[in-house]
Amino acid sequence: MPYSNDSQALIGLIAADLANALIATDFDGTLSPIVEDPALAVPCDGAIAVLRELSAHCGELAVVSGRPVSYLSRFVPAEVTVVGLYGLESLKDGQTQVHSNAGIWRETMDDVATAARLRGPKGMVVECKGLSITLHYRGHPELEKAVEAYSEIAAHSGGLRRRAARMSFELHPPIDEDKGTVIRRLAADQSGPVVYIGDDIGDLPAFEALDELAAAGRPVARVCVSSSEVTAQLVERADLVLNGPGAVVEFMKRLIEAAQGQ
Repeated sequence: MPYSNDSQALIGLIAADLANALIATDFDGTLSPIVEDPALAVPCDGAIAVLRELSAHCGELAVVSGRPVSYLSRFVPAEVTVVGLYGLESLKDGQTQVHSNAGIWRETMDDVATAARLRGPKGMVVECKGLSITLHYRGHPELEKAVEAYSEIAAHSGGLRRRAARMSFELHPPIDEDKGTVIRRLAADQSGPVVYIGDDIGDLPAFEALDELAAAGRPVARVCVSSSEVTAQLVERADLVLNGPGAVVEFMKRLIEAAQGQ
Protein backbone atom coordinates (compact mmCIF):
# COMPACT_ATOMS: atom_id res chain seq x y z
CA MET A 1 0.00 0.00 0.00
CA PRO A 2 2.33 2.77 -1.27
CA TYR A 3 0.53 5.76 0.22
CA SER A 4 -0.28 4.30 3.64
CA ASN A 5 -3.66 6.03 3.62
CA ASP A 6 -1.90 9.41 3.34
CA SER A 7 -4.64 11.33 1.57
CA GLN A 8 -2.49 14.44 1.07
CA ALA A 9 0.21 12.52 -0.82
CA LEU A 10 -2.38 10.63 -2.84
CA ILE A 11 -4.30 13.75 -3.78
CA GLY A 12 -1.10 15.52 -4.78
CA LEU A 13 -0.13 12.65 -7.07
CA ILE A 14 -3.50 12.64 -8.83
CA ALA A 15 -3.88 16.42 -8.98
CA ALA A 16 -0.47 16.79 -10.64
CA ASP A 17 -1.93 15.29 -13.83
CA LEU A 18 -5.67 15.55 -13.23
CA ALA A 19 -6.31 16.78 -16.77
CA ASN A 20 -5.26 13.35 -18.07
CA ALA A 21 -6.67 11.27 -15.21
CA LEU A 22 -9.49 8.75 -15.16
CA ILE A 23 -11.58 9.05 -11.99
CA ALA A 24 -14.15 6.29 -11.62
CA THR A 25 -16.55 5.57 -8.78
CA ASP A 26 -19.26 3.15 -7.82
CA PHE A 27 -22.71 4.57 -6.94
CA ASP A 28 -24.27 2.71 -4.01
CA GLY A 29 -22.26 3.15 -0.85
CA THR A 30 -19.90 5.64 -2.46
CA LEU A 31 -22.01 8.46 -3.89
CA SER A 32 -25.25 7.26 -2.31
CA PRO A 33 -25.80 5.98 1.22
CA ILE A 34 -26.93 2.36 1.44
CA VAL A 35 -30.69 2.13 2.01
CA GLU A 36 -32.96 -0.84 2.70
CA ASP A 37 -35.06 -0.26 -0.42
CA PRO A 38 -32.66 0.03 -3.42
CA ALA A 39 -35.27 2.00 -5.36
CA LEU A 40 -34.90 4.85 -2.85
CA ALA A 41 -31.13 5.32 -3.21
CA VAL A 42 -30.13 8.88 -4.09
CA PRO A 43 -26.78 10.73 -4.12
CA CYS A 44 -25.68 12.32 -0.86
CA ASP A 45 -25.63 16.10 -0.40
CA GLY A 46 -23.11 17.77 -2.69
CA ALA A 47 -22.42 14.68 -4.81
CA ILE A 48 -24.06 15.87 -8.04
CA ALA A 49 -22.45 19.30 -7.88
CA VAL A 50 -18.95 17.93 -7.24
CA LEU A 51 -19.30 15.39 -10.05
CA ARG A 52 -20.17 18.17 -12.45
CA GLU A 53 -17.24 20.31 -11.30
CA LEU A 54 -14.69 17.49 -11.22
CA SER A 55 -15.65 16.37 -14.73
CA ALA A 56 -14.47 19.76 -16.01
CA HIS A 57 -11.00 19.23 -14.52
CA CYS A 58 -10.14 15.57 -15.19
CA GLY A 59 -9.61 13.61 -18.38
CA GLU A 60 -12.69 11.47 -17.76
CA LEU A 61 -15.02 11.00 -14.82
CA ALA A 62 -17.14 7.87 -14.76
CA VAL A 63 -19.76 6.27 -12.54
CA VAL A 64 -19.43 2.48 -12.83
CA SER A 65 -22.23 0.53 -11.20
CA GLY A 66 -24.27 -2.65 -11.15
CA ARG A 67 -27.38 -0.51 -11.58
CA PRO A 68 -28.86 0.09 -15.03
CA VAL A 69 -28.03 3.26 -16.92
CA SER A 70 -31.71 4.26 -16.84
CA TYR A 71 -31.51 4.60 -13.05
CA LEU A 72 -28.08 6.21 -12.81
CA SER A 73 -28.79 8.81 -15.50
CA ARG A 74 -31.55 10.26 -13.33
CA PHE A 75 -28.85 11.66 -11.06
CA VAL A 76 -25.47 11.69 -12.81
CA PRO A 77 -24.69 14.90 -14.74
CA ALA A 78 -24.57 14.60 -18.53
CA GLU A 79 -20.86 15.49 -18.50
CA VAL A 80 -20.06 12.28 -16.62
CA THR A 81 -19.71 8.87 -18.30
CA VAL A 82 -22.17 6.32 -16.93
CA VAL A 83 -21.46 2.59 -17.09
CA GLY A 84 -24.24 0.34 -15.86
CA LEU A 85 -24.83 -3.37 -15.22
CA TYR A 86 -21.10 -4.01 -14.73
CA GLY A 87 -20.31 -2.88 -18.26
CA LEU A 88 -23.26 -4.19 -20.25
CA GLU A 89 -24.61 -0.65 -20.74
CA SER A 90 -23.02 2.77 -21.04
CA LEU A 91 -24.00 6.37 -21.63
CA LYS A 92 -21.40 8.84 -22.87
CA ASP A 93 -21.81 12.16 -24.68
CA GLY A 94 -25.54 11.49 -24.95
CA GLN A 95 -25.05 8.15 -26.70
CA THR A 96 -26.29 4.93 -25.08
CA GLN A 97 -24.57 1.66 -25.93
CA VAL A 98 -25.56 -1.90 -24.99
CA HIS A 99 -23.18 -4.85 -25.19
CA SER A 100 -23.70 -6.62 -28.51
CA ASN A 101 -24.33 -9.99 -26.82
CA ALA A 102 -26.63 -8.72 -24.08
CA GLY A 103 -29.98 -8.21 -25.78
CA ILE A 104 -30.76 -11.89 -26.29
CA TRP A 105 -30.72 -12.39 -22.50
CA ARG A 106 -33.56 -10.00 -21.62
CA GLU A 107 -36.31 -12.63 -21.97
CA THR A 108 -34.31 -15.09 -19.88
CA MET A 109 -33.81 -12.49 -17.14
CA ASP A 110 -37.54 -11.74 -17.08
CA ASP A 111 -38.36 -15.44 -16.81
CA VAL A 112 -35.83 -16.05 -14.02
CA ALA A 113 -37.08 -13.00 -12.10
CA THR A 114 -40.70 -14.14 -12.39
CA ALA A 115 -39.77 -17.60 -11.14
CA ALA A 116 -37.80 -16.10 -8.24
CA ARG A 117 -40.80 -14.07 -7.11
CA LEU A 118 -42.97 -17.19 -7.18
CA ARG A 119 -40.57 -19.83 -5.84
CA GLY A 120 -37.85 -17.99 -3.95
CA PRO A 121 -37.61 -17.79 -0.15
CA LYS A 122 -40.42 -15.76 1.41
CA GLY A 123 -39.07 -12.32 2.29
CA MET A 124 -36.45 -12.26 -0.47
CA VAL A 125 -36.72 -9.12 -2.64
CA VAL A 126 -36.27 -9.65 -6.38
CA GLU A 127 -34.90 -6.64 -8.27
CA CYS A 128 -34.89 -7.17 -12.04
CA LYS A 129 -32.71 -4.65 -13.89
CA GLY A 130 -33.41 -5.85 -17.42
CA LEU A 131 -30.04 -7.50 -17.97
CA SER A 132 -29.34 -8.55 -14.39
CA ILE A 133 -31.24 -9.63 -11.30
CA THR A 134 -30.45 -8.91 -7.66
CA LEU A 135 -31.86 -11.17 -4.96
CA HIS A 136 -31.87 -9.12 -1.75
CA TYR A 137 -32.05 -10.31 1.85
CA ARG A 138 -31.24 -6.98 3.54
CA GLY A 139 -34.64 -6.85 5.23
CA HIS A 140 -34.23 -10.45 6.42
CA PRO A 141 -30.57 -11.21 7.22
CA GLU A 142 -31.58 -14.63 8.50
CA LEU A 143 -32.38 -15.59 4.89
CA GLU A 144 -28.76 -15.32 3.70
CA LYS A 145 -28.19 -19.07 3.33
CA ALA A 146 -31.61 -19.68 1.78
CA VAL A 147 -31.13 -16.86 -0.74
CA GLU A 148 -27.63 -18.09 -1.53
CA ALA A 149 -28.95 -21.59 -2.18
CA TYR A 150 -31.82 -20.31 -4.31
CA SER A 151 -29.48 -18.04 -6.32
CA GLU A 152 -27.38 -21.08 -7.25
CA ILE A 153 -30.47 -22.90 -8.49
CA ALA A 154 -31.70 -19.86 -10.42
CA ALA A 155 -28.31 -19.26 -12.03
CA HIS A 156 -28.05 -22.87 -13.13
CA SER A 157 -31.59 -22.98 -14.53
CA GLY A 158 -31.09 -19.83 -16.57
CA GLY A 159 -27.51 -20.45 -17.67
CA LEU A 160 -26.47 -17.32 -15.74
CA ARG A 161 -23.49 -16.28 -13.67
CA ARG A 162 -23.86 -15.51 -9.98
CA ARG A 163 -22.05 -12.82 -7.97
CA ALA A 164 -22.15 -12.27 -4.23
CA ALA A 165 -22.91 -8.64 -3.36
CA ARG A 166 -23.83 -6.53 -0.34
CA MET A 167 -26.66 -8.35 1.47
CA SER A 168 -27.65 -9.91 -1.87
CA PHE A 169 -26.72 -12.21 -4.72
CA GLU A 170 -26.71 -11.08 -8.33
CA LEU A 171 -27.45 -13.01 -11.52
CA HIS A 172 -25.87 -11.94 -14.81
CA PRO A 173 -25.68 -13.16 -18.40
CA PRO A 174 -22.56 -15.24 -19.14
CA ILE A 175 -20.73 -12.33 -20.73
CA ASP A 176 -17.14 -11.48 -19.79
CA GLU A 177 -17.78 -8.00 -18.42
CA ASP A 178 -17.12 -6.68 -14.93
CA LYS A 179 -15.79 -3.52 -13.34
CA GLY A 180 -12.25 -4.62 -14.14
CA THR A 181 -12.85 -4.82 -17.88
CA VAL A 182 -14.62 -1.45 -17.70
CA ILE A 183 -11.66 0.23 -15.97
CA ARG A 184 -9.14 -1.26 -18.42
CA ARG A 185 -11.21 0.02 -21.33
CA LEU A 186 -11.69 3.53 -19.94
CA ALA A 187 -8.06 3.82 -18.78
CA ALA A 188 -6.85 3.14 -22.33
CA ASP A 189 -8.28 6.52 -23.38
CA GLN A 190 -6.30 8.49 -20.77
CA SER A 191 -2.57 8.82 -20.12
CA GLY A 192 -2.57 9.98 -16.51
CA PRO A 193 -3.45 8.57 -13.07
CA VAL A 194 -6.34 6.12 -12.65
CA VAL A 195 -8.54 6.29 -9.55
CA TYR A 196 -11.29 3.90 -8.57
CA ILE A 197 -13.62 4.43 -5.59
CA GLY A 198 -15.60 1.42 -4.36
CA ASP A 199 -17.08 -0.23 -1.29
CA ASP A 200 -18.19 -3.78 -2.12
CA ILE A 201 -16.96 -7.13 -3.36
CA GLY A 202 -18.11 -6.26 -6.89
CA ASP A 203 -15.42 -3.55 -6.91
CA LEU A 204 -12.53 -5.99 -6.43
CA PRO A 205 -12.09 -6.57 -10.20
CA ALA A 206 -11.59 -2.80 -10.58
CA PHE A 207 -8.86 -2.89 -7.94
CA GLU A 208 -7.28 -5.82 -9.80
CA ALA A 209 -7.28 -3.76 -13.00
CA LEU A 210 -5.53 -0.98 -11.11
CA ASP A 211 -2.93 -3.49 -9.90
CA GLU A 212 -2.15 -4.29 -13.55
CA LEU A 213 -1.97 -0.62 -14.50
CA ALA A 214 0.35 0.09 -11.58
CA ALA A 215 2.63 -2.77 -12.62
CA ALA A 216 2.81 -1.17 -16.07
CA GLY A 217 3.91 2.14 -14.53
CA ARG A 218 0.63 4.08 -14.30
CA PRO A 219 -0.06 6.05 -11.10
CA VAL A 220 -3.17 4.56 -9.50
CA ALA A 221 -5.30 5.07 -6.41
CA ARG A 222 -7.48 2.33 -4.95
CA VAL A 223 -10.01 4.11 -2.73
CA CYS A 224 -12.30 2.19 -0.39
CA VAL A 225 -15.40 3.67 1.23
CA SER A 226 -15.86 2.19 4.67
CA SER A 227 -19.08 1.15 6.39
CA SER A 228 -20.25 -1.49 8.83
CA GLU A 229 -20.75 -3.80 5.82
CA VAL A 230 -17.56 -3.07 3.88
CA THR A 231 -15.69 -6.01 2.36
CA ALA A 232 -12.48 -6.62 4.33
CA GLN A 233 -10.57 -7.51 1.15
CA LEU A 234 -11.29 -4.07 -0.24
CA VAL A 235 -10.01 -2.32 2.89
CA GLU A 236 -6.83 -4.39 2.90
CA ARG A 237 -6.03 -3.52 -0.70
CA ALA A 238 -6.94 0.15 -0.55
CA ASP A 239 -4.47 3.03 -0.78
CA LEU A 240 -7.01 5.24 0.97
CA VAL A 241 -10.06 4.52 3.13
CA LEU A 242 -12.86 7.10 3.31
CA ASN A 243 -15.67 7.13 5.85
CA GLY A 244 -18.90 7.19 3.86
CA PRO A 245 -20.25 9.02 0.80
CA GLY A 246 -19.81 12.45 2.41
CA ALA A 247 -16.06 11.80 2.58
CA VAL A 248 -16.09 10.90 -1.12
CA VAL A 249 -17.54 14.33 -1.89
CA GLU A 250 -14.82 15.97 0.21
CA PHE A 251 -12.13 13.87 -1.49
CA MET A 252 -13.30 15.06 -4.91
CA LYS A 253 -13.38 18.66 -3.73
CA ARG A 254 -9.80 18.34 -2.49
CA LEU A 255 -8.73 16.96 -5.86
CA ILE A 256 -10.19 20.00 -7.59
CA GLU A 257 -8.61 22.43 -5.13
CA ALA A 258 -5.21 20.76 -5.40
CA ALA A 259 -5.32 20.83 -9.21
CA GLN A 260 -6.27 24.51 -9.19
CA GLY A 261 -3.31 25.20 -6.91
CA GLN A 262 -0.78 23.56 -9.20
